[in-house]
Amino acid sequence: MTTFTIYPAIDMRGGKCVRLYKGDYNQETVYGDSPFEMAKSFADQGAKWIHMVDLDGAKAGKPVNHEHVIRVAKELDVNVQIGGGIRTEEDIVYYIENGVNRVILGSIAVSDVEFTKSMLQKYGEKIAIGLDAKDGLVATHGWLETSKVTVVELGKKLAEYGAEVFIFTDIATDGTLAGPNIEATRLLAEETGKSVIASGGISCLEDVEQLAKLQSAGVSGSIVGKAIYSNRFTVREALDCVQAGGETL
Repeated sequence: MTTFTIYPAIDMRGGKCVRLYKGDYNQETVYGDSPFEMAKSFADQGAKWIHMVDLDGAKAGKPVNHEHVIRVAKELDVNVQIGGGIRTEEDIVYYIENGVNRVILGSIAVSDVEFTKSMLQKYGEKIAIGLDAKDGLVATHGWLETSKVTVVELGKKLAEYGAEVFIFTDIATDGTLAGPNIEATRLLAEETGKSVIASGGISCLEDVEQLAKLQSAGVSGSIVGKAIYSNRFTVREALDCVQAGGETL
């Protein structure tokens, strides 16, 4: 069976590593001055993937912290997925050509489904769809706006168009250490029949274990951010926890 993947998160704002509380730009904690050094520490602990988010980009509608992303992709032996402000094919090509393994489309997947469809058909599994939910509805533009479409509805439509990987975040849990929305994550995986990476709310190794048990339903990994930065557990411990359960899942 494929291994459940741990994605340590690096959220970038103003070139620094930060975490927001429930996506609120006014509730920010800075955890480091160098996204590269943070990524290196995760890679040194055994992480195979790094999840990077360009918070400035999400707000600006175009990549802003891209140089940090490219440096990690080129200089470290890890896979990189990046989200935040990716709205054009040029943005997608720029990242892919510079060694990024997966580009996340978020707001644009709601506002321009035809564009998203064509990108999925062109770039396949290099594209992940970021579905961020507020009360079950898709939130867009750095979580500053909420759409009228449900996460499951949009997920099913995009799965038909070729989406293979979804990253699901429940905004109510993000950055709160309140535990992930396990049922909503499972529902999206089951309804779309595709791979879903859980994001938001992970507070302890038990949360990671619970998500890893949903592999058969299609939950393929978990993004972990604040729990690592708050020293609840290390990346190494999360990887060991998943590895230990690997045979029995």
